[in-house]
Amino acid sequence: MTSAPLAARLDIPSGPLFFPVTAYGPDGSVDLDTYRTHVRRGVEAGAAAVFACCGTGEFHALTPEEFEACVRVAVEAAEGRVPVVAGAGYGTALAVRYARLAEAAGADGLLAMPPYLVVAGQEGLLRHYREVAAATSLPVIVYQRDNAVFTPETVVELARTDGIIGLKDGLGDLDLMQRIVSAVRSASPGDFLYFNGLPTAEQTQLAYRALGVTLYSSAVFCFAPELALAFHQALRTGDEPTVEKLLDGFFRPFVELRAQGRGYAVALVKAGVRLRGLDVGEVRPPLHEPTGDHVKQLAELIERGYALLEEAK
Repeated sequence: MTSAPLAARLDIPSGPLFFPVTAYGPDGSVDLDTYRTHVRRGVEAGAAAVFACCGTGEFHALTPEEFEACVRVAVEAAEGRVPVVAGAGYGTALAVRYARLAEAAGADGLLAMPPYLVVAGQEGLLRHYREVAAATSLPVIVYQRDNAVFTPETVVELARTDGIIGLKDGLGDLDLMQRIVSAVRSASPGDFLYFNGLPTAEQTQLAYRALGVTLYSSAVFCFAPELALAFHQALRTGDEPTVEKLLDGFFRPFVELRAQGRGYAVALVKAGVRLRGLDVGEVRPPLHEPTGDHVKQLAELIERGYALLEEAK
């Protein structure tokens, strides 16, 4: 069943969905002041929502105390202008704990990430997400990827679960997504949200839009919000020349650079934020920093992307 407030605010976004990085100071501790600045700038730049402490925000590397503090700061920085959705994950007991911490910190919803380590069957996965959804009053978006891959029948049951409002897909199996969308539409009519959650989702969003999936996460928004906004606007208005120009000149080369290192879906984004003048620190282990050459290539690519925007004026 849909939780109207969050679902309604996400349904037709005015801009990209912002997944901020988590800022660390020189000693490696969470830097809440810099994080507040990062979130506030994203909201002011035109983000439609803030997804705090999720994949790009290194949820896996945060203690519960750091997580709650970051979510609370994100809520403060957003000032109610856009919803704040917080990550929740690991095994069921810990996912429930994180969900309750997020609720206490003022979050508007949860992104429930895959359980830790184990590869569970559909029955176990369904039970896990139902327990997370029942733990708080927050609406839940379930994240499909890695060891949490669902059959269409399971997603139908998720869609029928009180408190679960959507599915974010980080798998990229378009055949499966089409069958999921069709099954839910047939068996559980009503509002159920779908998100393209692949890394650098802009690269695949044309394909997802063909399935009716218009919502997507944008890591690029962290360090180049104008590029992310221009692409979002071009998609929404059917401006194919701009879509193609940005795909060919920026997003595809960025995806190819991202593929040069494991963990670059986070580390390269964080390097991009630093390149644009906000020192959010390095990634925490087990992730590692991009090479100097890759950072140089990223700087050149960002410059090229902004040049494309100037050409379009």
